[in-house]
Amino acid sequence: MIAKIGHGANIIGALSYNQLKVNQENGSVLSTHRIRETVNGEFTVNQLYPSFEPYLMANMRTEKPVLHISLNPNPKDSVSDEDFKKIAQDYMELMGYGDQPYVVFKHTDIERTHIHIVSTCVDRYGKKLSDSYEKLRSMNACRALEQKYQLLPATEKNQNPKEVIFKPVDFKEANVKSQIASVIRHLPKYYQYQSLGAYNALLSLFNITAEQIKGELHGQSKQGLVYFALNEKGEKVTNPFKSSLFGKQAGMDSLQKHFEQSKVKMKTAPAKDILKNSIEVAMHTTNNETDFKKQLVDQGVNTIVRRNDQGRIYGMTFIDHESRTVWNGSQLSKNLSANVFNDLWKNEGNQKVQNEIQHNKTISSTGRKNESKPETEKPHALFDFLNGNHSTHATTDFGLIESLGSLLPVTQGEDYEEQVFANQIKKKTKRNNQRGKK
Repeated sequence: MIAKIGHGANIIGALSYNQLKVNQENGSVLSTHRIRETVNGEFTVNQLYPSFEPYLMANMRTEKPVLHISLNPNPKDSVSDEDFKKIAQDYMELMGYGDQPYVVFKHTDIERTHIHIVSTCVDRYGKKLSDSYEKLRSMNACRALEQKYQLLPATEKNQNPKEVIFKPVDFKEANVKSQIASVIRHLPKYYQYQSLGAYNALLSLFNITAEQIKGELHGQSKQGLVYFALNEKGEKVTNPFKSSLFGKQAGMDSLQKHFEQSKVKMKTAPAKDILKNSIEVAMHTTNNETDFKKQLVDQGVNTIVRRNDQGRIYGMTFIDHESRTVWNGSQLSKNLSANVFNDLWKNEGNQKVQNEIQHNKTISSTGRKNESKPETEKPHALFDFLNGNHSTHATTDFGLIESLGSLLPVTQGEDYEEQVFANQIKKKTKRNNQRGKK
C-alpha cells in the first residue's frame, strides 16, 4: 500500500474535490470521525465544513493546516468497504491524528480503488500536531497495515550506498564535462521517460539540456545530440558537448531505445493513477503555482512549467521520484494539459513576464551587483536514494539536495574538443547552404 500526504490551506478545495467524485458517482463517503451527523446520512461540503471550522479558527500560525491523504492498495488486493474503514482509522491512529475530525472517501474512478482522508493537522486548541519524520512514520504505518490486513506489500528497490551522487552542474567549475557525465550516464538506469522533451525536463533539474542536431553527410541524413550546461536562469553557458564524449548510452540511438522501453513499462505503471490523483488534489487545494509545486515536491514530485515569451504555458512535465517516471500532463489526463494550467494560472503567468521585464530593466540601469536569483527547479531530496540515505532530513525549497560530496572524476587540463565540434557543425551547414545555392 502506498500513502500520499498533502498539506494545504484550502479545506473547501479538498472537500469539494472529493465531493465531486461522489456527485459523479465515482466515489462515496465511507466513514467520518468527529463530524456532525446528518439526517439522511448524506453529506455536502457545506455540511462537512462546520466540523473543521473550530480547529481552523483556533489556528493562529500554521500556514497549511489541512491534511489530504490518499491510501492506495495494490490493484490486486481485494479490500472491502469495512476493511477500508478500519485501515483509515488505524492509519490515522498510527500517524497521531486519531483524535482529529476527518472524512474518509472511497474513489472508484480509476482501476485502483483507493481512499482519501480529509482532516486537519491542528488540534482543537489551534496547536499544530507534530509531523516530524512524517514520511518514515507513514511508510512504517503502511507496512504494519499490510501485515494486519494481508495486503500485498509495496516493493522497494535495494539501493547501493556506493552509487554516484546526483548533483546539479556548476558551470563555474573547471570539470563541467565530468559533471555532466556523472548525471547522463546514470539517469537511464533509474528513470523512465518517453521523449526528448521529458528527458530534458529531467536534465533541467541538474542544469543540463540536450539538443538534437540533424544534417546531411555524403548524401545521407545524419542526426546527433549535443549537451550544454545551464546557468540558474536556464540559459546555455557552455560550448556544446557532443554525446559521443559520454559514451553510446548518451547518444540519440540509445535514447530512442530507452524511450520505446519506457513507453511499454509506463503504459501499465500503477504509479500513473497515483500521480494523476496527487496532481488533481494539489490543483484543488492550492491557490497559486508556487504552493502547487511545493505541495507536490513534498510528495516526491517535481513540476517543470514551460512558458513562451508572452507568459503562456505550453508544457507541463511531472517527475515522480518515487516511481522514477517522467510524465507530460496530457499523458496523465486531458484535464492536466498545458492549456488547463495556463487558464488556472493565467494572471500569475502574465505577472511573471512583467516581473522579468522589470528585473531586466533594473539590471541594465543599476548593474548586476545586487542581482537576485530567480526561482528554479532543483533535484528533489529523494535523489538521496543514490547515496543510500533514507532519512527525512530538511531540504531547501523545492528539494535541493544538500551537497554531500561528489564522486566526479577530475579532468586534466582544458578540453577544446567541444569547440572543434561546434566549428565542424558550422562548416557543414555553410557547405550545405552553398550546395543549395548552386
